[in-house]
Amino acid sequence: MKYDYDVIVIGSGPAGFSCAMQSSKFDKKVLVIEANEDSFGGTWINSGTIPSKALRETARIIQRFQNQFKDLAKEKAYQHHQMADLLMYKNQILESKNTKVKTDFDKNEIDTVRGHGKLNSEHEVEVETTDGTKKTYSAEYILVATGSKPVKPKGFDLDHDKVFDYTSILTLSHIPRRLVVVGSGVRALEYATTFSNLGSRVSILNEKDSFLPFLDNEISEQLQQILETQKIEVFSNAESIEINPNALRNTTEVKYNLRNDNEGGRDRVIETEHVLYLGGKVPNTDSLGLREIGVKLDEEGYVVVNNDNQSSVPNIYAGGDVKGFPAMASSAFSEGRIASCRMFGIEALDVPPEIPQAIYSIPEIASIGLTEKEAKAEGLDVTVGRAYYKNITQGDISNQQDGLLKLVFETETLKLVGIHILGERASDLIHLGQAVMSLGGDIRYFINHVLNYPTYSEAYRIAAFNGINRVYKAGVKYKKILKSKD
Repeated sequence: MKYDYDVIVIGSGPAGFSCAMQSSKFDKKVLVIEANEDSFGGTWINSGTIPSKALRETARIIQRFQNQFKDLAKEKAYQHHQMADLLMYKNQILESKNTKVKTDFDKNEIDTVRGHGKLNSEHEVEVETTDGTKKTYSAEYILVATGSKPVKPKGFDLDHDKVFDYTSILTLSHIPRRLVVVGSGVRALEYATTFSNLGSRVSILNEKDSFLPFLDNEISEQLQQILETQKIEVFSNAESIEINPNALRNTTEVKYNLRNDNEGGRDRVIETEHVLYLGGKVPNTDSLGLREIGVKLDEEGYVVVNNDNQSSVPNIYAGGDVKGFPAMASSAFSEGRIASCRMFGIEALDVPPEIPQAIYSIPEIASIGLTEKEAKAEGLDVTVGRAYYKNITQGDISNQQDGLLKLVFETETLKLVGIHILGERASDLIHLGQAVMSLGGDIRYFINHVLNYPTYSEAYRIAAFNGINRVYKAGVKYKKILKSKD
């Protein structure tokens, strides 16, 4: 062999893991380089996706249990549960996932080495271990999957005692009575609703003009009602945020202004126990030697790739957060797999441009395709069908009354162009609609096929009938609607 390996993967997150596994199935010799001395999986397993969802799942279970019994509904979770117990569940999951990743690597004869990888050339990677030892490995192909790291805040510091980031918040020793979340994105909502359901009083300081503006308008309206019910305050247009201790009152003070508040930009103060900062992320590319060997990076340091996740250097690929949008674990798995197929000339279908997105808040939010507003902006004649969780039998059984499933479809052909869900199990429910959309189906699928009952999937049938009724009222003959349009 001309090289030590067929492919070297830098990073063992979802993109790196899937590329390594797929390459091993092609009988290729694979080396995975992981900077973490103790675990595999990067942010995916150790500090991001899985641990935050594990804590969120615990909060969701507590919330469901308490809502089933009136005498518990008004009590706070921290009256009955210790943070250490909740985090023990998270730690068990992390240990299990790390063991599974290591087992998969061993079982598929994938070599691993711990240390920091740096590219010396387009085919060579130098690995430096924590004791300073250096060794160089070569490969025909290289996948860069080093992930990202949080941006440091401006105007205040993270001390990981009173002011946390998404990593250190998972080391809390207790459930805070009061929490301020500084953030504008998906994670801000996820952590806010998680801690709210654990009994914390939560405020969100959103530095942007609006909160999660990409959501469908009706989903956003439903979400606002739920946030009000959970007593989560959202202050948009927040700026000039300062955080200081108040020793006299034994609290942390968060001072901020609101842009365009018609009050002359007066100072506002929230007293809190802890602050969670969830700013943006930057790619881990600054010490990899990529520019030096000709790999093109954008202004923010993300690796520029084509549709095959191939960089400007033909044998070097990138996947996951390091290449930017969509920067989700779900899509990263596909990116690593596709990169492996392209490297070794194996035919594989491209990932469709419409990919599902999920927000793991309580309740969940999921969507795929166009919002109603986007569809109309594109000049499409669309109708919508709605199903509210309060009208679904499973919603009654599970005492989950908050939620909406919305179908957006072309009025003439009934073809699905968008699905938007807020409610219990939305992240799972979205995949039924995704399958119908990807096969070019229309809303009659949900009417003509039997769906298990009672389930949350019943919402698709109700929404489809609701949409059909709207078309009927618009003047289209009902019999013609139910007929095949082939």
